[in-house]
Amino acid sequence: MTIRPASDEPQNRLDPHLVLGAYAVGVFPMADSRDADEVYWVEPQERAVLPLEGFHLSHSLRKTISRDRFRVSADERFGDMMRLCAEAVPNRPDTWINPQIEEVFNRLHRLGFAHSIEVWDGTELVGGLYGLALGRAFFGESMVTRARDASKVAIAWLVARLRVGGFTLLDCQFMTEHLASLGAVEIPRAAYLVELSGALSGVTGSSGSAPASESGDFLALDRGAFALDGVPAEVDSGPPSGKVIAQLLVQTS
Repeated sequence: MTIRPASDEPQNRLDPHLVLGAYAVGVFPMADSRDADEVYWVEPQERAVLPLEGFHLSHSLRKTISRDRFRVSADERFGDMMRLCAEAVPNRPDTWINPQIEEVFNRLHRLGFAHSIEVWDGTELVGGLYGLALGRAFFGESMVTRARDASKVAIAWLVARLRVGGFTLLDCQFMTEHLASLGAVEIPRAAYLVELSGALSGVTGSSGSAPASESGDFLALDRGAFALDGVPAEVDSGPPSGKVIAQLLVQTS
């Protein structure tokens, strides 16, 4: 991968316009640790992506989703989701989400670009993910689990949401065994940039002021803006049931 300092002056902070511009050309920020002052731009030579029509829904995961083992929300607690992703745990004592990254993504969330999927067991937040939506691309930043299958449920709901919302690219950044088991693949940087260009085609609203009108619709799922087996879902009904999500994931487009 190619790594460059985000700035020669550590006091310079990340801003939404800078971050959106970086993602638009295939680069994203990371830090060496939670307490690091510096942020680096990262450009992997091999990029992990999860084809939205290639998500692997195992029988056990489908059962977990269909039975509504967890409650799943979107953008309900974005800040808490980021903090949970940045939290140290025994098998991961440090993370790359430093205060600069946390601050700029909270700003991007308020601007409508950054989103979260939260997974709940009762009133406890037990997993989820967050990322950035730009054009018809969604850049997954980090996911976390504090209960069995919570992160898998979060990704499944994300994939259904992106499919309904007209997205074409789910960028996972780096490959892991966990992502591979869900259908993620690695592609060379050049191929990734072609997919990214297609997902951003026609986008004019990357200035940090508001999402572009040509973008995918992250909230379409909540408005019932989809059809299942040719039958329109309820409009303005809020998030669908897990059974509907499972059906959406096995329905071919």
